[in-house]
Amino acid sequence: MTSLPEPKPIGTGTGRSPALNEMANAAIRAMAPHVLVQLTLRLALAVPFWRSGMLKWDGFLQIGDTAVTLFTDEFMLHLPGGPYPFPAPVLMAILSGIAELALPCLLVLGLATRFAAFCLLLMTAIIQLTIPDGWPLHLTWAAMALAIMSGGPGSLSVDRRLKR
Repeated sequence: MTSLPEPKPIGTGTGRSPALNEMANAAIRAMAPHVLVQLTLRLALAVPFWRSGMLKWDGFLQIGDTAVTLFTDEFMLHLPGGPYPFPAPVLMAILSGIAELALPCLLVLGLATRFAAFCLLLMTAIIQLTIPDGWPLHLTWAAMALAIMSGGPGSLSVDRRLKR
């Protein structure tokens, strides 16, 4: 029985391809430094939650009727045997309105960043249970929150300044 030859790793043979490959990778890495990636992730995750939170309020500390109506009549938790209405819909509207403004502020500042990202990940899970068809967008939010939780806030953050 004859054996197959060992495959050659990609880029071997000429001696130039690995160097070109490394140069290309270095150029691409230079376009996306860690500090820019982390800042962009924080901003990108903050924006949709901030916008949603702004829609829930009719003024300073005044939750809007629309938000209460959504949690009372429209939003349902799609769990096995359900859907089920949200418990304490007025409280849920207030809490989500507060969280959707406070947590994005923390993200933008880079303050308590991993905690804020974790809370937004939990909110994303609840939103997914409420709007199951929105999973492509919710998956994107979850990926951003997980990346922030894993990679931290980056050097352009209050967290980094406080750590020093």
